[in-house]
Amino acid sequence: MEFFWMILIGLIAGWLAGQFMSGTGYGVIGDIIVGMIGALIGGLLFQKIGIMPGSGLIGSLIVATTGAIIFLYGLRMVKKV
Repeated sequence: MEFFWMILIGLIAGWLAGQFMSGTGYGVIGDIIVGMIGALIGGLLFQKIGIMPGSGLIGSLIVATTGAIIFLYGLRMVKKV
């Protein structure tokens, strides 16, 4: 069941990040991957800063979406070079 929630949060976070960042999306699978990588990046970032937005679904979405936005920004910077 935990794997299902991880996929669901990754999908939502990837979609939300795509809404914040203008441009073309990566499709459902791409959004899931971006969301999952974003969750890792966001988790590390929030841990290093010392900020925890709370536990549960909303906190996980905030962390994953923030990380996914940072990840998408980095991908777009690499694509431009």
